[in-house]
Amino acid sequence: MSVILGIDPGSRLTGYGVIRFCGRQFQYLGSGCIRLPETDLPSRLKIIFDGVSELVKQFEPDELAVERVFMGRNADSALKLGQARGAAIVAALNGGLTVSEYSPTQVKQAVVGTGGAKKEQVQHMVKHLLKLPGTPQADAADALAIAITHANMQRGLVAMSGKATARVGGRYR
Repeated sequence: MSVILGIDPGSRLTGYGVIRFCGRQFQYLGSGCIRLPETDLPSRLKIIFDGVSELVKQFEPDELAVERVFMGRNADSALKLGQARGAAIVAALNGGLTVSEYSPTQVKQAVVGTGGAKKEQVQHMVKHLLKLPGTPQADAADALAIAITHANMQRGLVAMSGKATARVGGRYR
């Protein structure tokens, strides 16, 4: 059993989602957004750091899964996004969590089945996979999708390692 904190970082709004993963079952524990005021970037980074630190204390996750920075058209936005990620990652590391990163394409592929999925499709699949009564806000849904992606990747790695070690003389035991 593993509790995973997913983070969709942003310099204006940082989504978070927490799931428990056991075997093949997902259990929704919580989600939401850290809303950042119109202030200087260092102050917003501190709010992200403090917010993620509080989530680590509240939910006691084992691992953090965070979206990897992608380079868009605006280098300034990508740099701010990277700094927001850094604040979240340091908060998680201070809490003793291991950190894994996933690209937006990996997350969409893992949750929806296509790397070009739209936000509404991700929201719909997160609602379905976690059996939520309503559709989560877009940034929270993205964070939950990141956590689901991490759980699925871990399950795949465990399955592969089990097969690799169970193979003896060309046969599986």
